Amino acid sequence: MKKYNFNAGPCVLPKSAIEASIEAIHDFDNTGIGILEISHRTPGWEKVIKDCTDLWFELLQIPDNYKVIFLGGGASTQFFYVPANLMKKKAAYMQTGVWAKKAIKEAKFYGDVEVIASSEDKGYSYIPKGYTIPTDVDYFHITTNNTIVGTEIKEDMDSPVPLVADMSSDIMSRPVDISKYGVIYGGAQKNVGPAGVSFVIIREDLLGKVDRPLPGMIDYRSHIKGKSMYNTPPVFPIYVMFQTLKWVKEMGGVEKMHQINKDKAKMLYDEIDRNKMFVGTAAKEDRSIMNVCFVMNDEFKDEEAAFLKFATEQGMVGIKGHRSVGGFRTSIYNSCPVEAVEALIKCMQDFEKKY
Repeated sequence: MKKYNFNAGPCVLPKSAIEASIEAIHDFDNTGIGILEISHRTPGWEKVIKDCTDLWFELLQIPDNYKVIFLGGGASTQFFYVPANLMKKKAAYMQTGVWAKKAIKEAKFYGDVEVIASSEDKGYSYIPKGYTIPTDVDYFHITTNNTIVGTEIKEDMDSPVPLVADMSSDIMSRPVDISKYGVIYGGAQKNVGPAGVSFVIIREDLLGKVDRPLPGMIDYRSHIKGKSMYNTPPVFPIYVMFQTLKWVKEMGGVEKMHQINKDKAKMLYDEIDRNKMFVGTAAKEDRSIMNVCFVMNDEFKDEEAAFLKFATEQGMVGIKGHRSVGGFRTSIYNSCPVEAVEALIKCMQDFEKKY
């Protein structure tokens, strides 16, 4: 039976990236040594990390006054890297989900945190509106896509202070006006690779302004100067990232990915809205095109386990909702093919007929 991977992360990867990475495990750059064993100081590897960095700049049209670095530790590590490097006294945060809440907790170790907007009152099912970004803070932090509840900030907002964005789960899914951000960071394991590496896009002039002493490993400047090799980098995840970005370029770039992603999401949301057995959980205007979350309609609540079993038997993998929310979550990142979404829709329709 064919399997369709809807896992939220680590998630589905392009076949070409997987195949190239498997080949590199056996023999990297015709060295006779595999990528898992290669020294990160060999010319072949240094070229990979440079080419991968160049692809980031090309695909997102990153301005020259920004730097791109790759770090271990995942996006959660950036929850404290950001305030360590940027917060002098106070920062503003928008709280739109579990990950934003964790970022707020970490930031409080470095100064005052003002939560200027939150959607916690309704289970993070919407993106707050009508708030004012204060001008007396060092930066304003947002989480652009919320994997657990399926909401997304789809536009690049204007901010009177440096805008910091956790884009773990929607980077490379749409064009982004990088110039509107001070820092963009995220874990790779959604759209740009496997778990084990995170990316940071940073406007270089923001650094070196805090008074606190910074350990070398936490100072972004160390990693910029070291070209992502201040310490031994996560070589294999970066290599898979490089292959994944090559696939994005071959697919037509970020604008093409955005159109494909919007089409996939519309297909699935249309079925959720049509099918009387299911109901979406996020406010319609804030629905994510990356993570489609839904539950059984009230009159069919008792059939939730039955649908999960039925869908699993049809080859749907990873559609169970996050443990804190329940229901169902289908992650339709860049590498999730239209075929998978069509198969899930047919599964939902077949279940509707059966019950």
